[in-house]
Amino acid sequence: MRVEKGKVRAPEIGRVWLNSTPLSFRQLSGRAVLVDFWDYTCVNCIRTLPYVQTWHERYKDKGLTVIGVHTPEFTFAQYESNVERAIREFGLTYPIVIDSNREIWKAFANRYWPTKYLLDKDGYLRFGHFGEGGYGECEQVIQELLREIDPNVALPTLMEPVREEDHVGAVCYRASGEIYLGNRRGRIGNDGGLKKIRLPTMFSRRRRKKTSSMRTGGGLQPPNTSRQWKQGRILCD
Repeated sequence: MRVEKGKVRAPEIGRVWLNSTPLSFRQLSGRAVLVDFWDYTCVNCIRTLPYVQTWHERYKDKGLTVIGVHTPEFTFAQYESNVERAIREFGLTYPIVIDSNREIWKAFANRYWPTKYLLDKDGYLRFGHFGEGGYGECEQVIQELLREIDPNVALPTLMEPVREEDHVGAVCYRASGEIYLGNRRGRIGNDGGLKKIRLPTMFSRRRRKKTSSMRTGGGLQPPNTSRQWKQGRILCD
């Protein structure tokens, strides 16, 4: 999502900082800034970190400052010690500001993890991307903003995707490492998957009778259950 130049100025940020002394957008005037909202418990955020770290390494000496804004989704992710450990494990070396009270989140009117905002040398918002993907477009805008600072700056070619499914035009995306429960998904988080169990005869008859009375009484029949109950079986959910 591109934003017209000179229309939206970024708010000031920052109290507790890791990997850096406290920064401000006023202090960073003259540099392009990438603001990355993330949470170390968010799988989608984690999958974007290799790109963010690489951009920091590629362009920190070309005029780009990367700022990670850690806004926790869960209470335990508010603790600075947990964030510090995650930063070490992920090998992140760019400045990260703690936003446990969501002050920066609200100042940006942000709504999603992860979200990336790109600011130009004058502190105006120029680009935003929500969720995973869009890495090539984001890096392209980074280079555009750096050329606004120095038209003669020497920049590398855009980085290659780090995963097969990150390529432009990829259709089948591999599932992120999260577990979604429910029989309609075909799995319940276990290798055995969905299994059927046979109910005791008395319980099965009692349930059949209740289903029948609902049907004759004009009530709504539970969806996709009548056949299962007639066979004396129920799906584990």
